[in-house]
Amino acid sequence: MSLASDDTSGRSRRRRMEIFAFLFLTAVLMPALTVAFVGSYGLAIWISQMVTGPPGPPDR
Repeated sequence: MSLASDDTSGRSRRRRMEIFAFLFLTAVLMPALTVAFVGSYGLAIWISQMVTGPPGPPDR
């Protein structure tokens, strides 16, 4: 009898951990990675423009 109760409590705990992992990934990790990616891309563009100059036709 205790084996069945341990199995259901184990399933319940696993489900809670899966929900926690899903919420952590969607609410914390993905937004942080998105901000880091966009910020690093913007920094790379900014640095490249400092080296090569702004885009567009050359001044006459």
